[in-house]
Amino acid sequence: MDPIEALNEIAFLLERERASKFKAKAFRTAAATVAGLDEATRQDPDRLRRAKGIGASTFAVIEQALAGEVPDYLRDLRERFGDVRRSELRGQLRGDLHSHSEWSDGTTPIDQMVAAARGLGHEYLALTDHSPRLKVARGLSPERLRAQLEVVAGFRDEGFTLLSGIEVDILSDGGLDQEPELLDELDIVVASAHSELRMEAASMTRRLVAAVSNPRVTVLGHVTGRLVTGSRGTRPPSEFDARAVFEACAEHGVAVEINSRPEREDPPDELILLAMEIGCLFSIDSDAHAPGQLSLLDHGAERAERLGVPAERIITTWPLGRLQAWAWGA
Repeated sequence: MDPIEALNEIAFLLERERASKFKAKAFRTAAATVAGLDEATRQDPDRLRRAKGIGASTFAVIEQALAGEVPDYLRDLRERFGDVRRSELRGQLRGDLHSHSEWSDGTTPIDQMVAAARGLGHEYLALTDHSPRLKVARGLSPERLRAQLEVVAGFRDEGFTLLSGIEVDILSDGGLDQEPELLDELDIVVASAHSELRMEAASMTRRLVAAVSNPRVTVLGHVTGRLVTGSRGTRPPSEFDARAVFEACAEHGVAVEINSRPEREDPPDELILLAMEIGCLFSIDSDAHAPGQLSLLDHGAERAERLGVPAERIITTWPLGRLQAWAWGA
């Protein structure tokens, strides 16, 4: 087995299961180290072991792969995490409108996110790093976002498109945390609340309605902000008038995100059903912060299929041309 492929698959599976980002990064670093070595060094165990970026665990994987074996570490991860049932709806998803890179709080460069998206068969991926106010996530200032747009433009080619975007923070008054003129340049604007999540219900309702009424917003991200499990603990959903918010989404053509991260399950099932009843569009997104997390779409698709969300109302099943025409209001 090719050691680089083995190391990268291990990193992918660790990322998918939201293991320590440092552990996954160690395997990606080792893969990059091996890729940069000449063939003679790759075949020399002593020189490999001394190479910067290769530790005991990664060396064991490399050694077994070079011996023609599936490394024990990879075999164990495949048995635990690799056999995931894909719903019929998952096969209809063409892309993902919510992902992060190391420009904000993601763990890898943009090119690794793109490579993973292509590997999953995506036709498109929106890069939606955070906005300036979210300093803990290294949110992008207007200047940094403009610089990123130049990088994003280089990933548009036949068969795959990296869409420009942002996960813009919804301010307490419903305003958006980025220059309006800059938001006008983006393909996708995911608007999400990250602070003051315990705001009084009437105020939170006004806040969310104001955000989705902004013509620059494409998707309402993880609408309740809840956490149901995981390393960050749990967090109750924000309180607001969901009917009023979803009616505003339907009126202004904003898709309600079905966030695929298992620790979120956001919106809850009953709110997805309410949004369906009201006539909302949906976007099944991974909210990936690492390449392996792009495959979390499996979870979002399973929930949507179980709840009977029609594929036609899920904008991430749409071909790129239709998606872009809708997003730009054409």
